[in-house]
Amino acid sequence: MITIDKLTEKAISLLKSLIETQSFSSEEEQTAALIEAWFQEFNIPFNRTKNNVWATNKHFTEGKPTLLLNSHHDTVKPNSAYTNDPFKAIVEGDKLYGLGSNDAGGCLVSLIVTFTNFYASENLNYNLVMVASAEEESSGPNGLNSMLSIIPHIDVAIVGEPTLMNLAVAEKGLVVFDAKVEGTPSHAAHPNNNNSIYNTIEVLQWFKDFKFKKSSEALGDVKMTVTQINAGKQHNVVPAHVDLVVDVRVNDAYSNQEIATILKEQSPCSEIVPRSLRLNSSSISTNHDLVKAGIAMGRETYGSPTLSDQSVLTCQSLKLGPGDSTRSHSANEFIYISEIEEGIKIYIELLNRVILKQ
Repeated sequence: MITIDKLTEKAISLLKSLIETQSFSSEEEQTAALIEAWFQEFNIPFNRTKNNVWATNKHFTEGKPTLLLNSHHDTVKPNSAYTNDPFKAIVEGDKLYGLGSNDAGGCLVSLIVTFTNFYASENLNYNLVMVASAEEESSGPNGLNSMLSIIPHIDVAIVGEPTLMNLAVAEKGLVVFDAKVEGTPSHAAHPNNNNSIYNTIEVLQWFKDFKFKKSSEALGDVKMTVTQINAGKQHNVVPAHVDLVVDVRVNDAYSNQEIATILKEQSPCSEIVPRSLRLNSSSISTNHDLVKAGIAMGRETYGSPTLSDQSVLTCQSLKLGPGDSTRSHSANEFIYISEIEEGIKIYIELLNRVILKQ
């Protein structure tokens, strides 16, 4: 039987291969093949749906609750500040550099090792489903969201994202709104008491001052930010309207639909329309066995401001993984090899406490 140390060594080798294989969102064909090769090496039957690779444990039993282990193998495009080759896995001491190393390759390979470790175990408390998903970074249509009607019904999930192996028990959702501020178009030389750009001053102040009433213990307040503004095409023409983009990070006290209703009813915009309502906030009860086990192991709990594939799940979910979220999408992205080694041990110990028959 292969040891955890040997699996960990192979996981780091897999991560190096993933780094050196381009996998921008919707272009993950080659990294999906690398993940398929892992399952083939360990004689684990798997399925591939577009660029999502997934498998269930050997003794999957109908009627048991099912635990999803999920992380993604797509990446963003490297930013211009890189001084390293983003597609070269460079090891310097304990650091492994490369695009996708921290977000979320370290999490992905650690969860794959964890699944492999438990794959053949009998009499588990939970069934296991492993999904290495695509299109997470773009929230695309062919990612984890597309898998929920294909894989078995999920009761709870661990989503692998860099959390320093602390327990993100809640995550903010996201709604992006397109809004308009109307006015009267006119020649700039003539009087106009209904200038759409001047009207925007009060509207911007409203967005700056508005507070959603319900706060969250884990996630704090809803955060609303005007992030884009656009108007006019000629210096001598007052435009008919000003276009705004509003970014709203939603706590678990509201649904995205509630946020949209509030803004439609109360905002001073002539029009405000959500682009999508599907990226909801997510959470897991602090009384869930996964959380209680993590706390017993000395892991801290917190609420995460960043979005992940948790947003497409309707079940309780825990965000947990090696690496540091502040490194994600940064130049010369890296993860510590020791973080992966620790992450695998913590994942396995966590599941030992929850899914093994006591």
